[in-house]
Amino acid sequence: MTSKIDGAMYDLHHIDALASRDTGINRIYSPVKLMVTVMYIALVMSFSKYDIAGLAGMFVYPAAMFILGDISFRDTLRRIRAVLPLICIIGIFNPLLDRSVIQIGAFAVRGGAVSMATLILKGFYTVLAAYLLAATCSAERICLALEILHVPRMIVTQIMLMYRYIFLFLGEVGRISQAYALRAPGQKGIHFKAWGALVGQLLLRSIDRAGRVYESMLLRGFNGSFSVFRQKERLRLRDAAFGSFWAAVLILFRSVPVVVEVGNAVTASFGAR
Repeated sequence: MTSKIDGAMYDLHHIDALASRDTGINRIYSPVKLMVTVMYIALVMSFSKYDIAGLAGMFVYPAAMFILGDISFRDTLRRIRAVLPLICIIGIFNPLLDRSVIQIGAFAVRGGAVSMATLILKGFYTVLAAYLLAATCSAERICLALEILHVPRMIVTQIMLMYRYIFLFLGEVGRISQAYALRAPGQKGIHFKAWGALVGQLLLRSIDRAGRVYESMLLRGFNGSFSVFRQKERLRLRDAAFGSFWAAVLILFRSVPVVVEVGNAVTASFGAR
């Protein structure tokens, strides 16, 4: 269990390290990146349950972000592997509930299978977009973007503190697990009889540590705003161009089945020969 907690801590620190790099995509104005991500997720979710061909073309945005941000697709899949089964479970009953038959080209396909694939693809794209935003924009800058977009300060502060307290919580879980393992050598996992006591200790220790962290933040001048980061964030021409370009591309891919059109053009070119 301790190794899993250490792995989770490592993954969170790795995402923080990716977000803190000084690359071109990381320097994009954070509200622009946030709005593009929200727009992308909204457009992905707007596809009909049978429009898998049109939805396939929406991979253009994650693919570009992987390339521009120099982010490993393989490592990304490894880090979101815990979410992938949940995404698959969401649509697993569609083939049983939807028995309609739809025509895809020259093939007749069960509508339930297509809607299941579409739903899984939507969930996968959504998780990818959220991960890429976190990997190219730190938690502080995301919260700053929310503040600039006039999200209530209370909500922004809650998001920021929840993210930071994840590290604290995982650290406490790791220490409690290690202490239990030292007192029960050779035992696999934690015995169910000790769950209640350990959860209570975890709650009390986490609240105590969280209180000390918050007091330290107040002593350092924290007042719920992100004025320090605001001084570094400026909307520049390239940021506006980035947002305008991706807004146009995403709307194009949502309005026109680009993958189908490209496939028809390629087929026509080979047929002409």
